[in-house]
Amino acid sequence: MASSLSLYAGAGFNVSAVLARALTVSNHSWEYGTAAEALLELDNPELSVFGDKPFPGDGLPPIVAEIPSLQYAGQFIRLDNETLVDGDGAVGDPAALGVSAVLLGQQDDQYSAAAQRQADFILQKAPRYQNGAISHREALAELWADFTYMAPPFLAYQGVATNNQSLLREAGRQCQLQQDILRPQSHKPTRGLWRHIIGPSDAQDLGLWATGNAWAAAGMTRVLATMLKWGPSKAWKTEQDQLKRSIIDILDGAAHGATKGKPPLLCNYLDDATWFGDAASTALIAAVTYRMAVLAPTVTKDRHLQFADRLRKAIIAHVDNATGLVAPTVNSLDWKSRTPSAQGSPEGQSFTVLMYAAYRDYLKRHK
Repeated sequence: MASSLSLYAGAGFNVSAVLARALTVSNHSWEYGTAAEALLELDNPELSVFGDKPFPGDGLPPIVAEIPSLQYAGQFIRLDNETLVDGDGAVGDPAALGVSAVLLGQQDDQYSAAAQRQADFILQKAPRYQNGAISHREALAELWADFTYMAPPFLAYQGVATNNQSLLREAGRQCQLQQDILRPQSHKPTRGLWRHIIGPSDAQDLGLWATGNAWAAAGMTRVLATMLKWGPSKAWKTEQDQLKRSIIDILDGAAHGATKGKPPLLCNYLDDATWFGDAASTALIAAVTYRMAVLAPTVTKDRHLQFADRLRKAIIAHVDNATGLVAPTVNSLDWKSRTPSAQGSPEGQSFTVLMYAAYRDYLKRHK
């Protein structure tokens, strides 16, 4: 066990085991994409948008070796369809593999073509909400907080890949349009948080779901990193400031949200202390905070980092280092169930890896 723990210094838990479980249990489009992103940020951080120079010469980084994240993602990407993978009726979820497809396109044009078809599907075929926000569902105009992690980061990255500033601007605009509908007007301390789902179907969920807010904040953080680090968009202060404010608002809302357990995890619904503590959202909110401390240190305050440190320590206490299991978590296919999943969740596993990668990179900047 000591060697597994020391492989990723300072983690405080068996990162290798957590990652191995993430890769084993993922079996849906968004889970594949999140696991691929976690693997990229962990083992090839220089290729992720959080790297020091992710866009050398204002282009994509060259792929000169076998990259574990891309090897993993490549087995799921379809090269003969308008979406990268079957999304089971979701517009956004297949795009979770979009960054992987774009990077794979550096070596094989078939992946570049597949990525372009995926972008076209999102932009041209998906339903739109009344304000222009792209729907998360194919059959009707319905907005989900989850969408913000899946589609906008891919659209932003595709904008860089095709030297399309308008596409990157649209990625940022979509984040704001989603927020305009999903964030309720409120004066409560949790006012920066988003509702989970708004639309005409029975799936509508007006609660402040913790994982939905973590998805949204993490997705906007990836879009922000892309804007800050690509030459043509470095001066887009208005768009960058909007994203920074939206992300910090979610972090502030989460800090005022309900927690449960010892050590405490964020509650599954952040405005309701009767819910169980959820390790998945807890890990991703911590990851976002560490990323923001590097990307936007002037708006990420000591209180945010203190909060992230508490969340990270809570996660460490909820990892089984023998099996890699991170639990308890929400059942991601039944988020309204009052029974937490003792077997964790695929994204919860990946979120925990993302948390470690973000914390490691934060420490490198603050030695």
